[in-house]
Amino acid sequence: MLRQQEPNRIEPDSTGRSTENESPQNTAAFGDETRTAGVDIQRELNRLEEIVLDSPRIPMTRRTLVDEEQLLDQLDLVRLNLPIAFGEAETVIRHKDELLQEAQLYAQEVIEAAEQRAAELLNDMGLLQQAKIEADQLRQQVLLDCEAIQQATLAEVEQIRYQAQEELEEMRARAMAECEEIQNGADDYADQVLDNIEHKLSDMLRVIRNGRDQLDSVSASHIHHNNG
Repeated sequence: MLRQQEPNRIEPDSTGRSTENESPQNTAAFGDETRTAGVDIQRELNRLEEIVLDSPRIPMTRRTLVDEEQLLDQLDLVRLNLPIAFGEAETVIRHKDELLQEAQLYAQEVIEAAEQRAAELLNDMGLLQQAKIEADQLRQQVLLDCEAIQQATLAEVEQIRYQAQEELEEMRARAMAECEEIQNGADDYADQVLDNIEHKLSDMLRVIRNGRDQLDSVSASHIHHNNG
């Protein structure tokens, strides 16, 4: 509890120094100003310690002569400003709590966003992996189909070539048979023609011989007649 103010008592200023002849009104005003401006409590406590340490000591004892007025004034200054310091500390603590809550909320949001993004990436990776598997299967199926089509095409080409070869052999055999038949027919025809020519020539030779024989007979008759 604050000590009652006395007229003409020495009041400490904001730096801890004493001021003389200040009225209670001035002291109250000073207190209001102190509460408004704020006081470094740690510095005032250090000042309080200095008052005690700087006071004269009684020789041969552990006692110290302290200026009661100065000590009590310094204590009053500290008491008056402790609520302000506590209020500022509470404000700082509340502000820190608010910042901490905001940081926690932000961190939670970041974590949730990261987890959601990770889930999306995993889902995308799963879809990508599934698409890759399906693409590999499709490519493998296409390769198998192409190989089957190629084999079927080669077999069909081979079959066509074989059939064409057989047809060509048949056509060549027929052509050779026809040529041979034509050749044989031509030989027979030529033989017949030559045989006819031979018969005709034989007949002509026979006629010629007969004609010559007749000429010879006529010539012999004329010669015999002339000789007779």
